Amino acid sequence: MAKTTVKARTAFVCSECGADFSKWQGQCGACGAWDTVSEIVLESAASMKAAAPARRGGWAGKTEAPKVTPLAEVRQADEIRVTTGIGEFDRVLGGGLVEGAVVLVGGDPGIGKSTLLLQAVASMSAALPGLYVTGEESLAQVAGRGHRLGLALDGVNALAETCVEHILGHAAKLGPKLIVADSVQTLWTDTLTAAPGSVSQVRESAARLVRYAKETGTAVFLVGHVTKEGGIAGPRVLEHMVDAVLYFEGDSGSRFRVLRAFKNRFGAVNELGVFAMGDKGLKEVPNPSAIFLSGATRQPGSCVMVTREGTRPLLVEVQALVDSSPLSNPRRVAVGMEQNRLAMLLAVLHRHGGIAVGDQDVFVNVVGGIRVQETAADLPVLLAVLSSLQDRPLADKTIAFGEVGLSGEIRPVPNGEERLKEAATHGFVRAIVPKANAPKSGMYKGLEVVAVERLADAIDAAG
Repeated sequence: MAKTTVKARTAFVCSECGADFSKWQGQCGACGAWDTVSEIVLESAASMKAAAPARRGGWAGKTEAPKVTPLAEVRQADEIRVTTGIGEFDRVLGGGLVEGAVVLVGGDPGIGKSTLLLQAVASMSAALPGLYVTGEESLAQVAGRGHRLGLALDGVNALAETCVEHILGHAAKLGPKLIVADSVQTLWTDTLTAAPGSVSQVRESAARLVRYAKETGTAVFLVGHVTKEGGIAGPRVLEHMVDAVLYFEGDSGSRFRVLRAFKNRFGAVNELGVFAMGDKGLKEVPNPSAIFLSGATRQPGSCVMVTREGTRPLLVEVQALVDSSPLSNPRRVAVGMEQNRLAMLLAVLHRHGGIAVGDQDVFVNVVGGIRVQETAADLPVLLAVLSSLQDRPLADKTIAFGEVGLSGEIRPVPNGEERLKEAATHGFVRAIVPKANAPKSGMYKGLEVVAVERLADAIDAAG
């Protein structure tokens, strides 16, 4: 009798959104991305049946079936946070690390993800016994980095492993309260036959670590690779699984690094932490405004603004260069802000300010690698453009912030008083702000506040 072979079941999954399809197609029908659907091998029914009791019972044993509970009757437990010992890291996390939180940390290669997490694990080893799992380096390399950084590694356990089942087995024996998995793209589970790094492996491996974290109260850090576009590699569902998504940003030619929270269930989104890379690892920068303004000078085309990142006001310099264009379509280049918004602001400047730059190239740069996403940068950008066009610097120690409307009005922005306080702290003596953001008195701790309602008023105040 001929021997029958059991063919593995396969599916086609989009690497961008994780949508499943029964057959291959060039464009994902869910998210519309092209050439992102690839074939994966599904786990067999036998393995699913064998794994079902463990999944129902969790890693801590059998659990009772959940029951419906009125939300008003749910008792609120105190949220316990453990500080990492790194102030800027705690700020981005929302005040510290929460029990059972799963945090995904992404960034370019060599930017400092592993260094920061090793520093955090070593700093918290007394309060939270840690397990550092490496899938890309040997234990000797990890220990060597720790010794070079001068870290106390006595309470830190390390494991060179990529199989999720083995990692969770060691975790069940050691009982760590903090696990670092470096990186999630190297992990794999033996219930799937797909290659490590594939959509199915990354999704299933992360799901098992998340399940373990929630059932045992263990905090988990996942290190994620990034694609050439800057997003975290793997399925988009990976970012939905975790509690917080942190991105490391920084210029390769600069020693400063910026850690930004893009998702945080335990704190403010878009919170910012600034670090400086040195021979002893990442050092926190408690006063980043002083760093971003370290090279600021009174030159044409420069204007200092007060932006807000999360709960922190920051002073950053906006530079503009306006020059005659040899092209029929002059260039509009924006670094650190949205280019379409720059084009819109230039149109408002022409229509309601009477200043035309239609035959000029306009380049705008936010100094320090900061990306400004709020509308408070509108007024500083236009003042910097005007200063460059007229080749005349703004008055010394002047700051500005405010949203510019399409009809030429200057609209207020949130937290105006905190922005003014930050400017006064750094020695600024004059502020051009929307009228609704101006305090009742004309002076604010040595800071003269010039309130404007229209773009024409702001241009007169700057001149």
